Amino acid sequence: MQKKKRGKTPIIGVMGGVEAENLSQAFLLGKKIAEKGYILLTGGGPGVMEAASKGAFKAGGLVIGVLPNERQYPLEGYPNRYVDIPIYTGMSDARNAINVKTSNVIVAFRGGAGTLSEIALAIKSGTPVVCLDCSDVDIETRELFVRVSSVKEVMKELERFLRRNM
Repeated sequence: MQKKKRGKTPIIGVMGGVEAENLSQAFLLGKKIAEKGYILLTGGGPGVMEAASKGAFKAGGLVIGVLPNERQYPLEGYPNRYVDIPIYTGMSDARNAINVKTSNVIVAFRGGAGTLSEIALAIKSGTPVVCLDCSDVDIETRELFVRVSSVKEVMKELERFLRRNM
């Protein structure tokens, strides 16, 4: 039996809220991430997290969900049905630190305070952030934070950050 060659597979975190206008872009992004052979990581819940997970799942990708609840205390919508590997943390919003420190690059959609905390934690820990349609976020460090307006631009920036940081 031949041993499978192993290497570092990039983990791309997708963060965002439940806004309906982002869901088709999140689905497409999840699909593109899987098609590149990357692993998708989300918070494992509804909205942008579920749409990206569905896109990756349908494209045959691997989806990790870092969940706010414990297994014995179910939380509606967690994990969404497209999560392959649920990680039950019991940490509520504190799980955001796991999301951003595990991911090689974060893609952030417009969201609420949780998404903003993930962006801030990512920048603080040196994880690059590609922000899709979030013009209202102002971060001073341009070397770790870039704004884009399309999934095509996201993929271009992901490649740039991964070349630099992998």
